[in-house]
Amino acid sequence: MNELERIRRRQDLEAYRALSWEGSFADYLGLLKKDPRPLRTSFQRVHDMILSYGVEEYTLFREKLLHYRFFDDPFEGGKDAIFGLDKPLMRLVATLKAAAHRLGPERRILLLHGPVGSAKSTIARLLKKGLEAYSRTEEGKLFTFYWKTPEGPLPCPMHEEPLLLLPKEIRNEFLEELRHLHPEYPYPLEVEGDLCPVCRFQMREALARHGGDLAAVLEDEVVVKRLVLSEKDRIGIGTFQPTDEKNQDSTELTGDINYRKVAIYGSDSDPRAFNFDGE
Repeated sequence: MNELERIRRRQDLEAYRALSWEGSFADYLGLLKKDPRPLRTSFQRVHDMILSYGVEEYTLFREKLLHYRFFDDPFEGGKDAIFGLDKPLMRLVATLKAAAHRLGPERRILLLHGPVGSAKSTIARLLKKGLEAYSRTEEGKLFTFYWKTPEGPLPCPMHEEPLLLLPKEIRNEFLEELRHLHPEYPYPLEVEGDLCPVCRFQMREALARHGGDLAAVLEDEVVVKRLVLSEKDRIGIGTFQPTDEKNQDSTELTGDINYRKVAIYGSDSDPRAFNFDGE
């Protein structure tokens, strides 16, 4: 057996094809009718991810506590395992659960506050590793889309949910259909928000080309694809390193105008002239 053949036999091509899935908008709607979990919010996704590794209940000094196996670091053999913090972690998961059910915390930024050495960075590392691994599983899959243009594929810079391509009225009708199909679904089935400026621009242009026929736009110019989260590739997971406030640049968080593209499109208000690469 030569070395290339050895490499070929160790590859999982079926997994690669699943992670690289692409399909039409109609295909995506069909997937959602079978399983609406790709529509989960970030809080719902993180909460389900933690629970997917199991929970142990035990008693300490007559107090019932929960130990979430996710925080044992199943990804690197316990390298970032967290010990002795089950009560704070219970409060963290309870906050995630409340946010998952849209009870208020989902409108806030979650801050980990504690003394030096209290595993704040370790918790963040575990959540990032967990989300990357979870997005590769069947239950944790999520999707985004790209536009077919003469210059080639144009991905949504914000990796947005494909259902945002639908007007709110049509979107809500489809979500109501999903609620009837899946009455046991544990979370509110809602998709909030609007398209990013780049995709709004593309939608306006596409509707003009198709005489306002949204169905034709979705069929001819939009491709839905599987989204795999990756911190290294800056897909869905961002890392912000604080530095001296005098040298800190807010564009690291918000993105910035691309002046080379301003020269191409002729205006700094053109959404295509903005880099949506902030954390």
